[in-house]
Amino acid sequence: MTDEKRPEWFEEASSDQFTSFVKKGIENHQNKKNNNPALRFKKKKNIELTIEELAEGVQSGSRTILAKAITLIESNAEHHFKKAQELLQLLLPKSGGALRIGITGVPGAGKSTFIEAFGTFLCKAGHRVAVLAVDPSSSISGGSILGDKTRMEQLAGNPKAFIRPSPSGGKLGGVHRKTRETMLLCEAAGFDVILVETVGVGQSEVIVRDMVDFFMLLVLTGAGDELQGMKKGIMELADAVIVNKADGLNKDAAEKTRHELNRILHFLQPATRGWATRAYTCSSINFDSMPKIWGLLSDFKEETTKTGVFKERRRMQSKEWINSMITDQLQMSFFHNPEVKRLLPMIENEVLSGTRPVASGVDELFNVFLKSNK
Repeated sequence: MTDEKRPEWFEEASSDQFTSFVKKGIENHQNKKNNNPALRFKKKKNIELTIEELAEGVQSGSRTILAKAITLIESNAEHHFKKAQELLQLLLPKSGGALRIGITGVPGAGKSTFIEAFGTFLCKAGHRVAVLAVDPSSSISGGSILGDKTRMEQLAGNPKAFIRPSPSGGKLGGVHRKTRETMLLCEAAGFDVILVETVGVGQSEVIVRDMVDFFMLLVLTGAGDELQGMKKGIMELADAVIVNKADGLNKDAAEKTRHELNRILHFLQPATRGWATRAYTCSSINFDSMPKIWGLLSDFKEETTKTGVFKERRRMQSKEWINSMITDQLQMSFFHNPEVKRLLPMIENEVLSGTRPVASGVDELFNVFLKSNK
């Protein structure tokens, strides 16, 4: 064996046979010109799009621009707020045409698996589906995993689907505070079915009821979910209760749970006037149940449109949206006030040291806030 092919670690007394050998590389003369790392690894400049370009891109169906528009909407930066509202104003006439469906359930109920199966079925049927998945934010670090897109691998690769995971940001009710605006953007982009997957933390998923047309609750067999109706909790907000994972050995148990739930639902006030909430079984690992569920949703839209309930619910949701936005704006204005920022740490220290009551400190903060805004 020639010297150039011998490894550096060979022993002089050993044989010339080796399991590996060194192969001479090929020199790239172009790289010699760019020995400076600063020149070789140059970050591409991010060009900020105008409002008109964003609006045009969203309406043309560009998923990249739609994602950028949603990022702008979700931004907490003050200088982005005005731009986001101008974008919404341009796209508002193109929105409102989708069926908005809220999907919630306890962790482990199979929400992501169900959405992937249902969304794939809808795409095959010719619909365009947008999934707005909300992940819980950590109360310690403030971060979120945002793993829904990974769990919906098949749907994520479908050109007729768009999946947007967002952090809850500490917002109660299982949704992001900008979920309503995001729905408008998706509708302007041509998506006719919007699925809102909530955080799924039990009985607190109430805000999503005020932003969707149809509210679906996923439950499991043997998890005590059938008793939630007795508590008059989230179950009385649902337009349909889906007993998921009704397949294999669990099929008979799922049917039993469905019968029990229907007995309970009979005594609860319907979430939508003129519509009887019922329980149904479903399996997300096959598509047998999907036509039945889509037929249920189609019947709901048809019946509520005839009676005017569908339009009235949208109007009431807009009213609720105003109240929610007022609350958010007041909170943002309060904590961004310079005088409040200056005084808040001192009052916090006084309260924590036990020298001042909480109500007294809050009262002083509001007095300072109101005086500074006169």
